[in-house]
Amino acid sequence: SRDGKTGQLRFIEVKGRRAGAATVTITRNEILTAFNTQEQFILALVEIDEHRAPRYVRRPFLREPDLNVTSVNYNLADLLALSEEPR
Repeated sequence: SRDGKTGQLRFIEVKGRRAGAATVTITRNEILTAFNTQEQFILALVEIDEHRAPRYVRRPFLREPDLNVTSVNYNLADLLALSEEPR
């Protein structure tokens, strides 16, 4: 995606979950992309059952996964608490 105002390239990873889901799974590659493109990476969370607008989380991860990890389950409520409306 490109920012409509600046034209800057953005990397948006969209995760759809049913409303009330406890976790969201993020792959190792998705987490590494977030670290390698920190300024451009956005994790978009969509609660599908509620027809809510997406929520954006910028810089969602605190550390890179271990080498032997293929995916990580994150607490969805914690990520949503860090989120904002798309801009």
